[in-house]
Amino acid sequence: MIETCESNHPPILYSLQNCPYAMRARLALLLSEQSIVVRAITLKDKPQAMLKASAKGTVPVLVLADGTVIDQSIDIMLWALTQNDPKQLLHRDQPTTHKEIIQLVQRTDDEFKHPLEQYRAAKRYHRDSESHWRQQCEVFIAELEQRLTVNGFFVGKRASLADYSLIPFMRQFARVDRKWFATAPYPKVKAWLSTQLQSQLYARMMTKHQLWSEGAPCTFL
Repeated sequence: MIETCESNHPPILYSLQNCPYAMRARLALLLSEQSIVVRAITLKDKPQAMLKASAKGTVPVLVLADGTVIDQSIDIMLWALTQNDPKQLLHRDQPTTHKEIIQLVQRTDDEFKHPLEQYRAAKRYHRDSESHWRQQCEVFIAELEQRLTVNGFFVGKRASLADYSLIPFMRQFARVDRKWFATAPYPKVKAWLSTQLQSQLYARMMTKHQLWSEGAPCTFL
C-alpha cells in the first residue's frame, strides 16, 4: 500500500528483501498489526537517511516517530510485540516460558547462524567442509525436532515469537541442499517449515516493494 507521508509518520523500517534479520523483523511487525512504513533498500546504494539513523550500515533499522532508532532485529521484534501482541507470542503470562523464548531467539544468532553461513559458503564454493558444517547445523536442528515432537511448538504449548523468528534461517538451511533436506531425518521441522512458507503471513512478509528513494511516497508494510 502506498500513501503520501505526513510529518507525523508511523515508524519507518529500512529493509532488505532476503536478509534473514530483516525478514524476522518484518514478521514481528506484521504480527503486531501496527502501521509501519517500509523502505526497501539495496546495500549497493545505501540511502543517507538510513546511514544517518544508524551507522552500522545494515538492515534492519527501525526509526520511531519520536526519532528513536532500533537497529537490532531482536530488539525490533521485542519492541513490536511489546506495543501490541494480539497472539500473545511473548507469553508474558508465563515468565519462565517468556525467558526461554528470548533465549532461543538469541541462541539462533549465537549458535546456529555461524555454522549456517559456513555451510552455505561451503556449498557455494564447493568446499570439502560442506558435510562438516551441515553436521554442526544439525545439532541445533535436532533440538528443534525434539521440541516440536514434545510440544508441537519450539517453546511451550502454543506458538511464540521463537516459532516465527526462526523461519528465515530455517529457510536458508533448507535451500542449501534441497535434495538432502528432502530426505533429512527431521519430519517435524520439515512439516513446520513447509507450513510456514505457504502461509499468508509469509507471503505478506515477502511482498516486494519498490526500492525507496528520497521524496518517494510512503509504502506500508
